[in-house]
Amino acid sequence: MIKLGTRGSKLALAQSTQVAEALTRATGQQVELVEIVTAGDRSNAPVAELGVGVFVSALRDALTAKEVDFAVHSYKDLPTAPADGLVIAAVPPRADSRDALVARAGRTLSDLGTGATIGTGAVRRIAQLHALRRGLTPVPIRGNVDTRIRKVLDGELDAVILARAGIVRLGRTDEITETLDPLTMLPAPAQGALAVECRSDDVETVALLAALDDEYSRAAVLAERALLATLEAGCSAPVAALAEVAEGDDGPEIYLRGAVFSPDGTNTIRLSRTGTLADPAEVGRALARDLREEGADQLMGDQE
Repeated sequence: MIKLGTRGSKLALAQSTQVAEALTRATGQQVELVEIVTAGDRSNAPVAELGVGVFVSALRDALTAKEVDFAVHSYKDLPTAPADGLVIAAVPPRADSRDALVARAGRTLSDLGTGATIGTGAVRRIAQLHALRRGLTPVPIRGNVDTRIRKVLDGELDAVILARAGIVRLGRTDEITETLDPLTMLPAPAQGALAVECRSDDVETVALLAALDDEYSRAAVLAERALLATLEAGCSAPVAALAEVAEGDDGPEIYLRGAVFSPDGTNTIRLSRTGTLADPAEVGRALARDLREEGADQLMGDQE
């Protein structure tokens, strides 16, 4: 029996269960889930205040202490810097990376009028809502998916925006009233992807988890996170990115879109790059350099 460390939230347990079942199907290895409480689970403060990696450090401590053999993270929650002694052994096939709207009365974003309250804890989403110039009112919120959707059902908010992947993994797809086009709401780097992490010196587990790895999903996430790292921006910064892998004239290639916003949405820089799968991280670094040349650092500096 191999031990999988997971947060205890419904979404984390759903994600970890899916990974455990996939590993058993692929290798026959039985998996035991071990719940780990993180600092993020104990606090109601906004993620932007808690800092990058707030949901991650306790899981990594358990890995390092050999209390568990591997851990499953929402990839977008991971700091961009690598962790000593640990390795991302697998990136399973990525779920839908887009954001989704859950609104009262089945409304879409265009149905929501001036002053409509939309709950989200992400600076990236808040900036893009402001950029629409529709007079919408973003409301910072924290809590799990159930808690956030309940605020809509109870009439406290007109709508909430969440990652579509999380809603689907919890079996609540029917409550989505609109899946947002990336042209309207570009997602966070690595949104919809999972990171399966273990100790780098645990050769057996590294080899076992390789059965879960999806080459295209890993390449897309590497490109997006390289952009984020090069901009020296954390997961709570107003930065968005989406990479897609498609067949090009000379084989598969990466198409990466990136954007940086001022928090009030008045200024936006959007650019794109293409590259090969040979070095997806370089595609991200190159696009980050392009964004910097256009003034990305000044836009992100508006946060201070």
